Amino acid sequence: MKKILSLSFLLATVPFLRAQSITAAEANGHVGETTTVCGKVSGIHTAAGSKGKPTFINFDKPYPSQDFTVMIWDDERAAFGNLEKYAGRQVCVYGAITMYRGKPEMILRDPETIRAK
Repeated sequence: MKKILSLSFLLATVPFLRAQSITAAEANGHVGETTTVCGKVSGIHTAAGSKGKPTFINFDKPYPSQDFTVMIWDDERAAFGNLEKYAGRQVCVYGAITMYRGKPEMILRDPETIRAK
């Protein structure tokens, strides 16, 4: 059982180990790529009145001037635990970078794709 858990952890962290990271400010030039983005969490907000109740984690600068945003849907948020633990910390996320309203964004669905440095 220990071997299975260790292997699962290793496989989940492999993207972080393999991917060369970019800064939140550089994410704009990497839209369409799957990579690791690192930056300082400048704000966390849940849009409770919006469809799907998304939670937004902004990097480097507060909204609306953020360099990069991570979005987590409400139905997947519980798996991530208390997101406030990332407030003000350096964080890396792994996934596909897309554009939303002129800003680079990443939608996270798996808690293994976010790590505090």
